[in-house]
Amino acid sequence: MPDVDTRLTTIEARLIAHRKLLARLVDLLGPAEKDALTAWIEDREVLRDGQEDPAALPTEVAALPLGIAEEFREIRALVDRRDPQNQASPPVSG
Repeated sequence: MPDVDTRLTTIEARLIAHRKLLARLVDLLGPAEKDALTAWIEDREVLRDGQEDPAALPTEVAALPLGIAEEFREIRALVDRRDPQNQASPPVSG
């Protein structure tokens, strides 16, 4: 069995591949569908947990939803880089 670092690198590589595939699929959509999907993605880029301060949540509880929000930001940023006309607002990178 591979060591932890190798396993984490493999998981990260797979995540990057999925992200690139999703961005490419978004690129293949028609303008109306693409706008609707990127708006949907943009709406999910911010954790909506009812808390003003993300630090108010325990780290263990916040890790998964924060990771999901960050992944949506990464996907939209990749889509925006592929299509400069789709940059309604600048992508957030962290």
